[in-house]
Amino acid sequence: MEGNKSVKNVHSDGELAVEIPETAHQISSDSWFQVGFVLTTGINSAYVLGYSGAVMVPLGWVFGVIGLIIATIVSLNANMLVAKLHEFGGRRHIRYRDLAGFIYGNRAYSITWGLQYVNLFMINTGYIILSGQALKATYFLFSDDHDMKLPYFIAIAGFVCALFAIGIPHLSALRIWLGFSTFFSLVYIVIAIVLSARDGINSPPRDYTIPGTTTSKIFTTIGACANLVFAFNTGMLPEIQATIKEPVVENMLKALYFQFSVGVLPLYAVAFMGYWAYGSSTSTYLLNNVSGPVWVKAAANISAFLQSVIALHIFASPMYEYLDTRYGIKGNALAVRNLSFRCVVRGGYLTINTLVSALLPFLGDFMSLTGAISTFPLTFILANHMYLVAKKSKLMSAQKLWHWLNVGFFSVMSVAAAIAALRLIAVDSKTYDVFADL
Repeated sequence: MEGNKSVKNVHSDGELAVEIPETAHQISSDSWFQVGFVLTTGINSAYVLGYSGAVMVPLGWVFGVIGLIIATIVSLNANMLVAKLHEFGGRRHIRYRDLAGFIYGNRAYSITWGLQYVNLFMINTGYIILSGQALKATYFLFSDDHDMKLPYFIAIAGFVCALFAIGIPHLSALRIWLGFSTFFSLVYIVIAIVLSARDGINSPPRDYTIPGTTTSKIFTTIGACANLVFAFNTGMLPEIQATIKEPVVENMLKALYFQFSVGVLPLYAVAFMGYWAYGSSTSTYLLNNVSGPVWVKAAANISAFLQSVIALHIFASPMYEYLDTRYGIKGNALAVRNLSFRCVVRGGYLTINTLVSALLPFLGDFMSLTGAISTFPLTFILANHMYLVAKKSKLMSAQKLWHWLNVGFFSVMSVAAAIAALRLIAVDSKTYDVFADL
């Protein structure tokens, strides 16, 4: 169903009539299983190759394992709160900012959109860095020269991402590409696990001590906590939920259960196996650590590159939806006007992403900063407070206290994590020049 200028009423649970706001993209067209794969694609994107180094190394075995389990539980709870508010107030909120604006007003609408834009821009920047790293790793498997630097590979990756964005008009159109994404994910995840296990078995005892001075350990630990929440959360749940078929709340909960059960297992396996095999020397791109046949490592890196191209499209889709709706880009995706618009606007947006990626290719730092300044506020602070405001007459005192504790705790964590991430970026910026070849 394409968006149009009229508002169409549909019915969800009970007698509630739900209004679907105007949008140029498709809504209510996907099964919960397809949406579950969209969510799982976000979790098991090529970012999973960084969690051994970005989460386990700063936290160690005890706090790393406990942290991942706790992050899984609290992330599921927070996402369920947002999912249950999708039809709050007798209308359907297909954008995060629409929901915040409906509950709080116009100022909250603008702030939420700003936070979400920063979140998605940073995630997309990280995907382009990942894509560039994967291409570079593939190149050096077959060549000994150093003429090609990381910024060149980032530029190539950004160009391919732009071509894909131009060819896929909206989130629901991914369909078969989600199958390819799952296949590519399985390739690099299985290869990373198998080669890491082989290296671990054949290696002497590893050093699992947390590296750094006491001061640096404090900051890296806080940054790792931001990476924990970054791993499990999209910051665009209402936009994904907009694509799901009726009943939207019930089906979204099914998708979330799928995401946080079956979907998290590959992430756990890669994070734990990589850290077990290489200890405190684990890289933030695990495929840089593994040894094995060249063709196997090449297959893993190429799969990571291709999967990142697809996954980036998911996290860029809210921006695409906003621009397409704002300028009335709908109907035949191959129409000259629509195709030209996507070439110019999406191409321009990803050009900026690519430039930032090449300037500051510090992937772990970007993960920390994204978690701090946008994932914490959107997923935990805002979700818990919105639920308090929306359901205040139906919550018991203990429930209200629990949500307020979440708001307070994650507010403190957000500030601390932002300071830690900015410090890490400042340190790395002194160590490396812009357009660094990491």
